[in-house]
Amino acid sequence: MKKKPISIQELDAKKRSASFDEVVLGYTEDEACAEAARCLQCKNPVCIQGCPVGIDIKTFIKQITEGNYAGAYSTIREKNNFPSLCGRVCPAEYQCRKTCVLTKKGEPFASEAAINVHFLERFIGDYGIQHKLGGQTARDSSLAEKKVAIVGAGPAGLCCAGELARSGMRVVIFEGLHKAGGVLQYGIPPFRLPRTILDEEINYLQKLGVEICPNIIIGKTKTLEELFSEGFSAVFLGLGAGIPGFLKIPGEELCNVYSANEFLTRINLMSAYQFPKYHTPINIGDHIVVIGGGNTAMDAARCAIRLQNMQGMKPDTTICYRRTEIEMPARRLEIEHAKEEGITFRLLVQPIEFKGSENGFVHTLSALQCELGEPDASGRRRPIPQEGSDFDLPCDQAVIAVGLGANQVLTSVTPTLKTDKWGDIVVDPETMETSIPGVFAGGDIVGGEGTVIEAMGMAKRAARSIVEHLKTKQ
Repeated sequence: MKKKPISIQELDAKKRSASFDEVVLGYTEDEACAEAARCLQCKNPVCIQGCPVGIDIKTFIKQITEGNYAGAYSTIREKNNFPSLCGRVCPAEYQCRKTCVLTKKGEPFASEAAINVHFLERFIGDYGIQHKLGGQTARDSSLAEKKVAIVGAGPAGLCCAGELARSGMRVVIFEGLHKAGGVLQYGIPPFRLPRTILDEEINYLQKLGVEICPNIIIGKTKTLEELFSEGFSAVFLGLGAGIPGFLKIPGEELCNVYSANEFLTRINLMSAYQFPKYHTPINIGDHIVVIGGGNTAMDAARCAIRLQNMQGMKPDTTICYRRTEIEMPARRLEIEHAKEEGITFRLLVQPIEFKGSENGFVHTLSALQCELGEPDASGRRRPIPQEGSDFDLPCDQAVIAVGLGANQVLTSVTPTLKTDKWGDIVVDPETMETSIPGVFAGGDIVGGEGTVIEAMGMAKRAARSIVEHLKTKQ
């Protein structure tokens, strides 16, 4: 084993919990080189198998040790259009770091000894932005007259657009909101993904010639048929999963009970945390309870405690989750950051009712304690509520973060577009083509809510299929 892992610099927990400044500060050049030098340069680099887009991790890390940062940037860009972005938000402990040979087999997530691939990718991505390095553009003159529509400017749509633009064709993205980015824009807070970084990654696409048309909802403003009639040769659907899930318990209709989707959109996209500079305030309670154990729950709770601190309130934000911490799907880093920032964790808790006052506002969460039983369909041990274990928590604001469902604005008006029982679009897993010839799909609208890098992996597969589809039609 080569030395201990190089720790990443972070803002002080007390200071950062009262601002939306980026928490993780990134590696310096010396730190990145020292971390890269820990890589064993395995003959069989299994870390690559853990990356959904197949970045040549071994090569780009070797290039860092040689001081060839431009070369490392080029290596990453061959597979990933957004290195600065993915280096910040990818759950590496479940992907490339978990498959690193320095992680023991059978561990639920990467060991501390595993190479910090994501931090190295971020270092190189930021280097590329700072030095205005361009991505590789492989132009194919035979595709110059082809035009492809991308529906949705989230991770899948942006990735597919980049791949197709690099192939030489004209690409137009139609986005329902006024800003591109999807969940990167409205879901992930600035303290995890600064908007300047997101803007830089989107600007890179526009430099490739990608056109972004905001405030257009395909399925309302235009139909798929109209897109084809306007001369588009193929369509990629990156609709995302924008329908919030709820607990279906009494009291969810009370005031100050938010879905995480609305709560985070108000804060991140509408800049509620900068009120009154932006005229989009959000109610903040004295006792905030966030229900869920994923990254969205962590984001919501960490936003909530910041807003309490910024308004001079005594911070009191609690995460309630019905399993234990080991089963939490959230990134380990986000869990640790939430704890450091003063968020309380109530584990093995099953909410059963929100209680409100006469004026219709929530004031209490009633819940039961759970024990873990046998594994369920998710592979995690099933929580079993214990009879007679009920208790109450003060709760004048609740945020429900228990997952998202398929966005059905387009699918509901397109009967020939086949969907499954959850409303997700059915595709050929090899080509990502839907039941409509020339229409492809990827991301959360295919198979349910996933990670940013998983959405990008599907988008890259779809882009390859679109190129082949258009070549065969010539």
